[in-house]
Amino acid sequence: MLLVVDNGSIYTKNLTDFLDKLNISFEKQTPQFLDLHLLENYNSIILSGRRKNEKKTNEINSKIVNYSIKHDLKLLGICYGAEILALTLGGTIRKTESLQKGNETIEIFEDNSLSNGSLDVFESHGFEISKLPSKLIPLAKSKNCKYEIIQYEKKLIFGTQFHPEMSLDGYKLIEKFCLL
Repeated sequence: MLLVVDNGSIYTKNLTDFLDKLNISFEKQTPQFLDLHLLENYNSIILSGRRKNEKKTNEINSKIVNYSIKHDLKLLGICYGAEILALTLGGTIRKTESLQKGNETIEIFEDNSLSNGSLDVFESHGFEISKLPSKLIPLAKSKNCKYEIIQYEKKLIFGTQFHPEMSLDGYKLIEKFCLL
């Protein structure tokens, strides 16, 4: 069973609608009501983006990231989800010079199980990863962002700075993640 952690992104409904179309069995929970002891009931997790920064939400998402690493649980962090993945492991984020919103082409430069070549995706973020911790590997970049897709070394733990739930190429990425 897949767990979708809804961190308040305006795009979470697009994600859950797509998962419904794929007939993927999932539960959606908000961090505030998520019982972390029940994470063992899931075989994969998607962390959504967010609307606002909240300390408690960050703490809970960091615990989910650490649990996923410790228990080899598949994880896909979207936008904020990628940022909290990096922050949890010692990376840093920064405010972007301007809001990144709209279509973007990203270049995949490292072989991985989610995508290859290039992807046309949708960006919507005001922060980005500025320094990757050593355990995270960059897989893709765009002209505006150095870390579009990242992966925890040798684990099925990924982050996307873009919103895959908002484009056809992104849907393919989510589908591949769900089928891993």
